[in-house]
Amino acid sequence: MRYHRIPLLLVGHLVLALGLLSLPAHADSAVLHKRSLGIEGARRAIAAAAAEAHARKAGAVIAVVDDGGNLMALERLDDTFPAGALISYGKARTAALFKKPTRFFEELVNKGRTAMVALDGFTPLQGGVPIVIDGQVVGAVGVSGASSAAQDEEFALVAAAALGSAPPPAPHAAAPINFIPGDKVASAFAKGAPLLEVDNYKVHASHRDGAGQAEVHAADTDIIYVVDGSATLVTGGAVPDAHAVAPEEQRGASIVGGDRRHLGKGDVVVIPKGVPHQFSEVPVALSYYVVKVR
Repeated sequence: MRYHRIPLLLVGHLVLALGLLSLPAHADSAVLHKRSLGIEGARRAIAAAAAEAHARKAGAVIAVVDDGGNLMALERLDDTFPAGALISYGKARTAALFKKPTRFFEELVNKGRTAMVALDGFTPLQGGVPIVIDGQVVGAVGVSGASSAAQDEEFALVAAAALGSAPPPAPHAAAPINFIPGDKVASAFAKGAPLLEVDNYKVHASHRDGAGQAEVHAADTDIIYVVDGSATLVTGGAVPDAHAVAPEEQRGASIVGGDRRHLGKGDVVVIPKGVPHQFSEVPVALSYYVVKVR
C-alpha cells in the first residue's frame, strides 16, 4: 500500500473547513466585523488638524485614540501649554467611549448634571469628536490649547474629516423643563414681573393700569396675549424723541402715525423686532403675557 504525504498547511486548511461546516447556520451573527483605525490614519488626522492650526496661527495639542479610547498618536504644537496633552487625550477618550462629541457632555454639566464629572477618566470639555467611518465609530480626536473651546472642536472636526468621517450632528443637551406655580404667576401679574428669562426668549407677566411709553426693541419680537382688561395699542409710525435706555432698547414719549388697535381678553398680537409700539389708552386694568423671542 502506498501512502502520500499531505502538506501540513493543507491539513490545517482542511481542519478549518470541516470546523466551519460543523458550525450552526447562525454562527456568523456571533462574530462582529468592524473597521479599525490604523496608525497611518491617526497620523493623517493629526497632520490635518496641525495644518489648520498653523494656518490660523493657533496652538493645539491633538490626540487620536482608537475605539477603545487607547492613545494612538499625539502631537503638541510649539508654544502650546503642556497640560494640553492630558486634556486632549481625555477629550478624545471620552468622545470614543461615549460615541458623542464632548460638547454634549459640557452642556449637560453646565445645565446641572455635575455628578457626571465624578466618572473615572471622563473629560466633559468641548473639543473631542468621534471618527465615524461607514456608520462605525473607529476612534476619536481630541484637541486642546487652541484659541477657544470652539476652535478646539473646529480643529478636531478637521482632523476627523481628513479620514472621511462625516461631521457628527450637533447634539444639544435637553433644556430643563421650567415649571412656574400658579401663586407665583398671580404674584407676578399683580405688579408686572418676569417669569422666565433665558438666552433666546423671555416670558413676562405684565400688568398695566395706564398708558405707557413708546418702545422699540431692536432684537426682540414681542408676542402679547391678553389675559384680562382692555387697552388701545399703537404700532408702527415713528418715535421722534426715541432714546436708548438699554442695549438694543429705545423709549420715547409717543408715536407719530402708526395703526391703532383695541385689545381685549383673549387677543394675541405679534410685534416684530424694530417696530415701535405703545399702549396709549388703558380704560380697564390690563394683564397680559409677553413672550420676547430673539
